[in-house]
This record gives sequence, C-alpha cells and structure tokens, in this order.
Amino acid sequence: MRRAVVIIALLLGSGFAARADAPLIVLDQTRLPFDLGPGHPANNPASPGNSPNGAWNSSGNTANAATAWQNRPSNPDNEQRLIITADGGVLGYYATNSGGVLNLFDVNGRRIAYRPARGTKSLFTVTGQWCGTVDGGTRSFVLAVTPDCAARFGR
Repeated sequence: MRRAVVIIALLLGSGFAARADAPLIVLDQTRLPFDLGPGHPANNPASPGNSPNGAWNSSGNTANAATAWQNRPSNPDNEQRLIITADGGVLGYYATNSGGVLNLFDVNGRRIAYRPARGTKSLFTVTGQWCGTVDGGTRSFVLAVTPDCAARFGR
C-alpha cells in the first residue's frame, strides 16, 4: 500500500495534475486500506447508492450515454479530461453528469465505469463490479483500478 500511496503522490505532484488529465494506475486490491476497498459498507457494490441500476448511475440514464454531448469523444472539452497511463498513453476520458456521477469512457466513447455522486470514492463497472478507487479532488485526481478494470479500456 505504501508504494501505491507514493506513486499516487508523485503523480499528483507531477505535470499530470496541471493538465487536468487523470492518471490511471493498476492497484493490488489486497493492499488497500479497509476504508478504500469494496469491503467497506460505503464501497460495497451491493449498496443501493452504488448500484448500476440506480437512477443517476444507470446506463439507461441519458446523462451517462455516449451520445450525450458532454460524453462524446468528439467534444473538445474531453481533450482536457483524458485518462492516461504513466507513460502518457491515452486510455479514454472522463466526464461528470449533471447529477455528479463521474463516468469513465474508453477512447471510442464506450462507458467503462462510474463513481456514484455521493457516499463513496469507489469506481464500479457498468455491470456493478467494484473496479477501483478515485484519489484526489474534483480538478485533479488519480484513478487506481483493478487489473480487470484497466483491461476493459482496451476491449
């Protein structure tokens, strides 16, 4: 865990944060502190507020659709909200819907994961699996995800 914290701190202190891009790192879920992992009640995928069927989290909500202007790959604003690797590779982009849900999209505009608007820093896949966590504030943050979740960006 200490290594992950050091990596996150280095990324936040580097040029990543200044560009508003979100670096993505792959985490070892077993090394997370309890309050960040899926075992904590606030981060549990079964919690109603975290459910992919919740009104604001749902793929059926037009605010989360790739066809909504704020979520389109062609929206110039998304060029400033890239999800990047440590070596500068682009995996996708992020956008927040009007209800406060943070959506993660791959480069083609396919919704990969979301963070509910309230109650958790956890990320969940669109099918409801715990996917990782978000560290940082509203303008600069790091996405720390499981290997399976990271692989979804390349599928």
